[in-house]
Amino acid sequence: MIVMVAGGTGLIGSEAVRALRTKGAEVRVMTAHPDSSARAIESMGATAVRGDVLDEATLGPAVVGADVVVQALTFPTFPVEKPRRRFTFEEFDGRGTERLVAAAAAAGVRRYVYTSGVGADPSSIKTWYRAKWQGEEAVRTSGMEPVVLRPSWVYGPTDIALNKFVRFAKLSPVVPVVGRGDQRLQPVLAADVGAALAALAAPGGPTGTIEIGGPDVMTMNEVLGVLLEVLGRRRPLVHLPPFLPKLAGFFLQVLPKPPLSPSAIDFATADALADVGPLLRALPDLRLSPLREGLRTYLR
Repeated sequence: MIVMVAGGTGLIGSEAVRALRTKGAEVRVMTAHPDSSARAIESMGATAVRGDVLDEATLGPAVVGADVVVQALTFPTFPVEKPRRRFTFEEFDGRGTERLVAAAAAAGVRRYVYTSGVGADPSSIKTWYRAKWQGEEAVRTSGMEPVVLRPSWVYGPTDIALNKFVRFAKLSPVVPVVGRGDQRLQPVLAADVGAALAALAAPGGPTGTIEIGGPDVMTMNEVLGVLLEVLGRRRPLVHLPPFLPKLAGFFLQVLPKPPLSPSAIDFATADALADVGPLLRALPDLRLSPLREGLRTYLR
């Protein structure tokens, strides 16, 4: 089986590549910058192929010969959008997915696995939920075997969300939290999402829309309490009114690699819960790691 992974160097995509290689699949990783990322891709036992969802002409050659496409793609400045560079949810999750799906269908790909997100909704006021739904619809109406996996809040060794708090816990006397910290999360280890994607990539397997989250339903305050426990640190949580980081984000979003924007604050403080029942029925051998156990796989 030949699987082309779009986004195979990212947090989720790299885990999917490793899981697919463990299953014996031949894996190709689509990258917009093969010269700079080829070594990292080859170290995972995969082959780099050039392809960019912003450049439709590159997508046909990227998917030719593939049996399955797994998409776990985000834009380079995620979750801070840079419209002038077309780094937006709409261009990647929405129109970008439509472009890649069309190329895959034309190339005779049999199965398409799209990594979306919980909350995808065409009527949402949030652009990321609308864009992800747009990508989902492209997959569902493609004529290929459609699989949509909606992760909740994903964490892991290279994530840019929870690891910010790791740095605060190690370097600061306090850990800042935006808002009350009472949003409900279901943190899921990136390796578990990668394992699910690899299992769902098998031709003839389950199709449809499936959600994935960890076994713990927690508030952000509780997540940070577990994080501090695993790190062996004691730090008070200092809650900031959302307008302060949003104000900072308003000015910081003009930077080439902005750490914040007002909309990114909204994205990071939303609830993220998943109904994992259908997933576990479809993949009974999949094990979802509790947060404490997952953190201990890469934090010391």
